[in-house]
Amino acid sequence: MEIFRSDDLIYYSLLSCFLFFFLSSMDVTEASSQCSPVKPTTPLVTFLERLQETAFKTYYGSSNIDPKLYVDLSLKFNLSETEEAFKKLPRSENGTVEVKVLERFMGEYMRGAGEDLVEVVPEDYVPEPAGFLPEVENPEVRAWALEVHSLWKNLSREVSERVRDRPELHTLLPLPNPVMIPGSRFREVYYWDSYWVIRGLLASKMYETAKGIVANLISLIDEYGYVLNGARAYYSNRSQPPLLSSMIYDIYKRTGDKEMVRKSLPALLKEHQFWNSDIHKVTIQDDQACNHTLSRYYAMWDKPRPESSIIDKEFASKLSDVSEKQQFYRDLASAAESGWDFSTRWMRNSSDFTTLATTSILPVDLNAFILKMELDISSLAKVIGETSISECFVEASQERKKAMDSVLWNAEMGQWVDYWLADNSSSCMEAHKLEASNQNQNVFASNFVPLWIELFNSDPSVVKKVIESFQSSGLLCSTGIATSLTNSGQQWDFPNGWAPIQHMIVEGLVRSGLKEARLMAEDIAIRWIKTNYAAYKNTSAMHEKYDVEECGKIGGGGEYKPQTGFGWTNGVALAFLEEFGWPKDRKLDC
Repeated sequence: MEIFRSDDLIYYSLLSCFLFFFLSSMDVTEASSQCSPVKPTTPLVTFLERLQETAFKTYYGSSNIDPKLYVDLSLKFNLSETEEAFKKLPRSENGTVEVKVLERFMGEYMRGAGEDLVEVVPEDYVPEPAGFLPEVENPEVRAWALEVHSLWKNLSREVSERVRDRPELHTLLPLPNPVMIPGSRFREVYYWDSYWVIRGLLASKMYETAKGIVANLISLIDEYGYVLNGARAYYSNRSQPPLLSSMIYDIYKRTGDKEMVRKSLPALLKEHQFWNSDIHKVTIQDDQACNHTLSRYYAMWDKPRPESSIIDKEFASKLSDVSEKQQFYRDLASAAESGWDFSTRWMRNSSDFTTLATTSILPVDLNAFILKMELDISSLAKVIGETSISECFVEASQERKKAMDSVLWNAEMGQWVDYWLADNSSSCMEAHKLEASNQNQNVFASNFVPLWIELFNSDPSVVKKVIESFQSSGLLCSTGIATSLTNSGQQWDFPNGWAPIQHMIVEGLVRSGLKEARLMAEDIAIRWIKTNYAAYKNTSAMHEKYDVEECGKIGGGGEYKPQTGFGWTNGVALAFLEEFGWPKDRKLDC
């Protein structure tokens, strides 16, 4: 990884501070007019979308079609030659190609999805690391934990030389270091997944693999200015929840690697600028005429997502106006940027998917993540003696906390809640008056994510109020925390529980230092471990999500079949066992 000069660091520091403080306090009408950007895609992605659409028509009625498969294919020959052959395929009047004709074409001109990655055993993997989970005394749990640890070998890949030699033939991006994929249809690195993968790798003592993942993500910032949703060309129009600083901070706390911190800091400053740019920042003015700046998700895209193009077009067909379709596509891609794809959390009408309004929402968790980024940057800058940067980001974190307290905190509920902007007000050119009625008072697990952040979990009075609210929220079920209270059929709604949600809330409770909070945290972790184990025993796999109403039941819903692997689930299981251990006499069965 390139070593940045100290003057680069000072430049990025000053620019970050300028953007955050000066631009957030200026009159919003002075801001840039680039409020609805669209980042162009590549010719290869455009062609693969056409192939996807043709395959959908050819296999019409088949439930086994996964649109993502087609944009993950790579070419055997150059694009112009492949396109020419594709145009010559005989078609019926509605554009259908016979199955055998399409399959012959794909066999001759395309390489399979996943063939651009090579399986590789991580350099720091050993079957049983020294000092692995010392508090796990139960032999059955230890044996299972070692099996989960061994899954890192199954998920480890490196980019093939073909991708490096001919990147124009692939949608996979040529990352410099080995990667950990989530598993199944997710054949590439994903941004926010990587945080919980790294937490598991730290428990597995695989520090060099963890550092390599961070270096990969930083290489994306160097190339694009932000970490992409995932390491594919078609993901270049959006990011994902910004957790890079958390990865770096946690690795540093384990390894004391100051050189890694020094190399990483300029990229963190650049990412902070991205999340505080015109398209993401929104100014809310309170009753005392005090301006508060918060951030939102905002994808740089207003077309169907290439990986789900046929699905997106089907939903958009219900809208007649071109501008409505473009806004729907942007809100849809922005919901994907949030990681919560999809949930009634982003919908004005919970029964109508086309009412997605992601860009009109100031999300609790995104602002908590950026607040943590600011705290992390301050701490990491201090480690390498960059005092001015450290002080700047202490101030930035205090400003964001003040904004969250003013705009997102609901004292009556004892929760932080998403704030909705007025209808049709997703523009970055508008100032917004604070209206208490714009708070979304529906209960989502994200309402409790700020508990993960030090500035909130260090206040005992706040923690006690939030614990009381959480206990009565209805989210805590027999095997874990539900994502919402609405059973909509979307995968980020009830009754699904996801590993990251369990982990952030549990760790936030632990970090508060309150005895009753730790007891609650351990209870949640035990429930989650038991359901993970029960499902593993039944299926020999770790899963992407679980149904928290029934022990061992796999989660469902959403636009694709449930997946196995699974990076962040493995990481959280190991992190929980590292934090709480497992006594010899504690039962593991449901």
